Amino acid sequence: MLGGMPASPSDYRDALGAPGAAAPVCASVIGRFPIAMHSLATLLYVREIDGSYAIAGAVSASLLVGTALGTVVQGRLLDRLGPSRLLLLLVAVYAVAVGGFVACIEARAALPVILLVGLLTGLVTPAIEGSSRALWSDLVPVGRTREAAYTYEAISLETFFILGPALAALLAVSTPWPGTALLVAAAAEIIGTTWFALTRAVRRRSARIRAARASGTLSRDAGLLGVIRRPGLRTVALAALGFGLVAGTAEVGVLAATAFAGSPAMGGILLSAWSVVSVLAGVLYGLRPRPRSLGLRLPVLLGAFGLLVTAMGLVSPIGSLVLLAVVMMAAGALITPQVTAHSLGVERTAPADSATEAFNWVVTAAVLGVSAGQAISGVMIDRFGPAGYAAGGVLGMLLAVVLWTRRETMAGTAERTPARSAS
Repeated sequence: MLGGMPASPSDYRDALGAPGAAAPVCASVIGRFPIAMHSLATLLYVREIDGSYAIAGAVSASLLVGTALGTVVQGRLLDRLGPSRLLLLLVAVYAVAVGGFVACIEARAALPVILLVGLLTGLVTPAIEGSSRALWSDLVPVGRTREAAYTYEAISLETFFILGPALAALLAVSTPWPGTALLVAAAAEIIGTTWFALTRAVRRRSARIRAARASGTLSRDAGLLGVIRRPGLRTVALAALGFGLVAGTAEVGVLAATAFAGSPAMGGILLSAWSVVSVLAGVLYGLRPRPRSLGLRLPVLLGAFGLLVTAMGLVSPIGSLVLLAVVMMAAGALITPQVTAHSLGVERTAPADSATEAFNWVVTAAVLGVSAGQAISGVMIDRFGPAGYAAGGVLGMLLAVVLWTRRETMAGTAERTPARSAS
């Protein structure tokens, strides 16, 4: 994995069956599921209320930008204070904020007000993803089992990035109230994060972090930017940004393309199929990852993904859903391998005591990418029709070129803090 080592099915069983893993794993599935559902649910909700993809994209982007900023800040605090109490506090504030967000949309408040409330809601959305990944350092030993655990995190997170928007799209067209998808996402966030924060493993991790901080043995990356100062981690974050941008444009573009073809409900179905193909391809890819070098893998996978999403945009005006589905499934096969590579990149470039902060930077980059992709896609589709989202694929290919120039930053392995009770 880190060096191209494949994971076997037994490694996944050992990781998921580790003592104390069952409860946080199940809780994190619920809590992490809405990570990409929030944005599309908001976009479709506002689109139904206002009638403009551009305005809906702007509101969705405000939520995602807030989430991105909040994830970075929360990542550092979670590494320093422990996850249990902080996550419970965030859940309470988030419940109030999302209620206010829905009230503003329903009341058709002025756009600047909705954007501000969306930004604030994003800021306090609990960043459970980094905590879920970092917890594995307490649950399983270093080696193939932990690497399999990180791959599970990547595959499951990718499933949520694709299946969440698919569910949002299905709820938007199959329920009488367009805000149903956002309500479902908020409920999952609240229930899953609360359960996760109260599990024994998470409470023990919090106690260890507090003890390490009190004794002065908790290491940290100094400075305002913290761990993102590391060049290798910046490369991983850039790859995640490109991935999110391309995926975000594709999500909105597929919905527009199926509506253009006269079958709007097919958008959710295609996104669901995309998720299935992505997961299956990710498991197969994990058995023999290519390219072996992580520095090469990041640009190659992003470049190919961008190329295929560009092709999706170019075939959308034809109106053939079969042709769109074929190209889309080919693109979907490249999704989970990218997210897995991002997770392994965090393992390679960040110290163990900053694992939550480092992973949250990567999640933040992906969320910002999705935000930009959805906003760009909305504007381009309003102006040029369903082919407009091809622009996101082109931008992804350009970022792949930038990653290629930075491939040497992934050549070495960062000095990592040894696993300790505070990790």
